[in-house]
Amino acid sequence: MEPYDKIMEAVEFIRAKSLLQPRVGVVLGSGLGEFAARVEGAAAIPYEEIPHFRKVSVAGHAGRLVLGTVGGAPTAVLQGRYHYYEGHAIEDVVFPVRVLARLGIQSLLLTNAAGGIGRELQPGDLMIIRDHINLMGLNPLRGANDERLGPRFPDMSAVYDPAFQEVIAAAQAEIGRTPRHGVYLALSGPSYETPAEIRMLAALGADAVGMSTVPEAVCARHLGLRVAGISCVTNLAAGISKAPLSHNEVTETADRVKGDFMKLLTLVIPKMEK
Repeated sequence: MEPYDKIMEAVEFIRAKSLLQPRVGVVLGSGLGEFAARVEGAAAIPYEEIPHFRKVSVAGHAGRLVLGTVGGAPTAVLQGRYHYYEGHAIEDVVFPVRVLARLGIQSLLLTNAAGGIGRELQPGDLMIIRDHINLMGLNPLRGANDERLGPRFPDMSAVYDPAFQEVIAAAQAEIGRTPRHGVYLALSGPSYETPAEIRMLAALGADAVGMSTVPEAVCARHLGLRVAGISCVTNLAAGISKAPLSHNEVTETADRVKGDFMKLLTLVIPKMEK
């Protein structure tokens, strides 16, 4: 089956389960999945039931598509994502985003858990992504291009919509947080970085580092979607903090800030629809 046909098969399956026409898509990163409980009138579909979706294997990722409204905005929430380091092909990592685009979303909010590199960042900060650096060693658009999805050479000069960045900054101020902006850098993982690697990434201009988001952002711009990104800084990167890094720290910090995170998304998503 051709890739586009797989996308449309998944779309038709989802439409048979829910009549909602989503306008905003959200990808929830590690430890941030509880926001899905805020979706009103929700219909939840496990990934493994949707044609050509894969099973999620990482703790903190429930693996469900949740369709409903947030502040009146029709929203499709991916409660958990696929990571390249799990062994998935890169086309499988971005497949859900392509399905959401064909379901009708016009804007995509990407969230993740990340290690802080920028000296002004502290664990618990919700960094607004203003740009990214792709050091994963691959691009999700490699291979034959399907013009039904987007152009062969999509522009990446403004991946993260400046207007959405302003919306997120205003919402952060509204809930009493100081807005932080920065550059997110993606590596393939799954091992955490060495202190020497972190020094290199800092020299390249990275403020936060993680193992996701960039493939979805590239794919979304190829599809013509407007994109926003938020990194939950769950730990300081190797060499900045003397403590050993662990996934438990990631989920614990995400749990600590989930209240503000959910308030933030509740404010931002309706504005992204408008």
